[in-house]
Amino acid sequence: MTFEIKSKISDAVKASLKQGNKKEVGALRLMLSSIKQQEVDSREPVDDDAALVILTKLAKQRRESIDQFEKAGRDDLVEQEQFELKLLQSYLPEALGEADIRAAIAEAIASCGALSPKDMGKVMGALKGSLQGRADMGMVSGIVKSELSS
Repeated sequence: MTFEIKSKISDAVKASLKQGNKKEVGALRLMLSSIKQQEVDSREPVDDDAALVILTKLAKQRRESIDQFEKAGRDDLVEQEQFELKLLQSYLPEALGEADIRAAIAEAIASCGALSPKDMGKVMGALKGSLQGRADMGMVSGIVKSELSS
């Protein structure tokens, strides 16, 4: 169990406070509070894998908010959400390209012996560990579904 992500965010909060960067401090504190909330809810420390899940969820929320704010013409809020998303992404592993995702899916389907859409749960379970935080799991799910349907 490693706890590097949480300590990196804590260190970044301290550094941003010293620099007087209020915008960054707010975004970092939001990330830290989400991790601490999970610790309170589960009554155990959050390791890096769990922190990645939390940060991925926060990034997804930012992307959805950006879409909504753009539709509403709220450029000020779009800018804030984009800033937070960029900061979140700096703590997430580098995103995989579609070719890499498709290769991982093909490998998971072969290793699970999946033949039909009924086996989708097994395939997604196998992929979750390797792709979590590195790919949009909704997109992965759609690709898996189409691969198993054909």
